[in-house]
Amino acid sequence: MTNEIDVTHIRNLDVTANPAAVSLTAIGAVLVLLSLSNAGVFGVGSMVLAMAFLYGGLAPIIGGLMEWKKNNTFGLTTFLSFGFFFLSFVGLLVLPKLGLATPESASGMAAYFAIWGLITFVLFIASLKTIWALKLVLGLITLLLVLLAIGAQTGNATVTTVAGYEGLLTGFVTIYAGLAQVLNEVYGKTVAPVGG
Repeated sequence: MTNEIDVTHIRNLDVTANPAAVSLTAIGAVLVLLSLSNAGVFGVGSMVLAMAFLYGGLAPIIGGLMEWKKNNTFGLTTFLSFGFFFLSFVGLLVLPKLGLATPESASGMAAYFAIWGLITFVLFIASLKTIWALKLVLGLITLLLVLLAIGAQTGNATVTTVAGYEGLLTGFVTIYAGLAQVLNEVYGKTVAPVGG
């Protein structure tokens, strides 16, 4: 009998927090605010831009880097991608105001939303091997980006408004998917189901 400690087991023990909770919550919160703008409730002002940059952009990037530590390529790719999506979206709006670029055309915005829709669709396909909450989140975000691309290309305000309401649903579902993980961990049992 030996009193030696299995150092290999200790090195492989993951004691880091779950970064998906803050990443999903941040993405959802910004989706709600941007969708309120698309639904015509208010415009994209400093509050939306600050939230998109600081919470929707930086929090998922930090979460994505934490997913790297957990050896989770899906989480890393998903959260880094959405973090940079929000940062690039802020750039699209702010750079022209600073005189550093010209405003993007409607076709350009349609292409922007379409390529992000394609990326999200592939992430949705990958999510089919995960919990139902992620499947729902990525499926709804894919639909949202398709609607935004159609709205931008056609200039149809009704499509953009519909995208706003679909985005509200998407944002709240995404917030739920993030905060449910916090509740479940804190209470040590399933308080808010996310699927298995």
